[in-house]
Amino acid sequence: MLTMLFWLAMPPLFALAVIGGKRLRLLPIVSQLLVAGLLLPLLFVALQSQGFEVRTLVSAPWLRPLYDIGFALLLGHILSDVIDLDVSRQSLKIALPSFAVPLACGMASAWWLLGVREGMSVLGIGLLFSITAIPVLYLFLRNIDYPEESTRRLMHAAVLMDLWCWSLFGLAEGSSDPIQLVWPLLAGSVPLLLRLLRVRHALAFSLPFFGLMIAFQHWHLNTLVFAITWLMAQAAVRQPFLLPVSPRAALALQNYLLVPLVLAFGILQIDFHHALAGYSWLYLGALLVLPVVSKLAGSWLGLRWALPGASRGDLWKESLLLNIRGLTEIVFLNLLFQQGHIDSLLYFSLLLMSLFATLLPALCGVRRARTATESLDHAPARSPSDVRP
Repeated sequence: MLTMLFWLAMPPLFALAVIGGKRLRLLPIVSQLLVAGLLLPLLFVALQSQGFEVRTLVSAPWLRPLYDIGFALLLGHILSDVIDLDVSRQSLKIALPSFAVPLACGMASAWWLLGVREGMSVLGIGLLFSITAIPVLYLFLRNIDYPEESTRRLMHAAVLMDLWCWSLFGLAEGSSDPIQLVWPLLAGSVPLLLRLLRVRHALAFSLPFFGLMIAFQHWHLNTLVFAITWLMAQAAVRQPFLLPVSPRAALALQNYLLVPLVLAFGILQIDFHHALAGYSWLYLGALLVLPVVSKLAGSWLGLRWALPGASRGDLWKESLLLNIRGLTEIVFLNLLFQQGHIDSLLYFSLLLMSLFATLLPALCGVRRARTATESLDHAPARSPSDVRP
C-alpha cells in the first residue's frame, strides 16, 4: 500500500516542481532534475536514517513493466527527433569536434580516473560526456528568442551528435552478440514492407513503432538498433514520423508521467546511506567539471572551424548552449544504469552533472529575451522539424 501511495505521489510532486519552476523562468526538465538530484535524495536519506528500507519501493511486481513502457516511449520519442536530420557543412564541422573531444575525454576518464575496464562501460561513459539534449536545447533557444538561422545550425549539429551516440552504442551492444541483431533489424525493416503494401497512414507507422519499442524493452532485446533501423527505413520511404497523440498530450505525458517515473525509478536504485558515507568530493568535482570542460572545448573548436569570423562572445555563448544536457542524457544514463554499465554512485554524480550543465547557460548570462513568448512551455519537445523555415 505504501509503495502504491509513493508512486501515486510522484507525478503531482514533479508537476508542482514544474509549475513552481515556471514562476522562476525555469524549463520543466531543470525543475525535474532539481527534484531528482536534490529533493528525493534528501528525502530518502532521512527515511533510511529512520530505518525505512527505501529500495522496497521498487520491489512491486507491476513497477518494472510500467517502467519499461515509460522508458520505451521516452526513448522512441527522442530517437524520432534524432533521425529527422538535414545535414549542412557547418553543422557537420561543429558536430565532429564537439562529439569527438568529450568522447575521448570521457573514455580516458573512465579508464584512468574511475578504473573502469569493461568495454561497454568505457564507451558509455565517453558517450555521456558527448551527448547534447535536443528537446531541452531547442526549448532553451526558443525561450531566449535565438535567431532562426543560428537555431537551425545548432539543432542540426546536436542531432548529428546524438545520432552518432545512439548508433555507436546500439552497434557496440549488438556486436557482443550478433545473433541478437537479427530480430531488431528485421522488425526495423517493417516500414519498407508497409511502403510495398502502399500503406500511407501515419498511425500505421507510429503505433507499431511504439508497440514494438515496449516489447523489445520488456524482452531485453536491442531496442536501440530496432528504433534507429525503423526510423531510418521510414525516412528512406519519405514517410513523416508523427506521434500517435497530439503535441500537447505528448508534452503532458512526458513532463507529468514518463519523466517522473524514469527519474524516480533510477534514483531509488541508489543506497544513499552507504553510497554517501564514502563519497569523495574530488570524485564528484571531477565528474562535474570534466564532462562540461571537454564539451565546451570540443564545441569551441567546432564552432571556430565552422564560423571562422565569429566573435569570441558568440563562440562562448554557443559552446555553452551545446553543453546543455537534460532529458536526452537522463534517458541514456538510465539505459547504462539498468544494463549494469555504471554503478549507482556514478549514476548520481552524472545526474548532478547533467543538472549543472543544463543550468550553466543561464548562470553564465545567456538570458531569455524579455520579448520572448512563454508559449514554448506548451510546445512539444520536438526539434528539427520545428526549426525549419
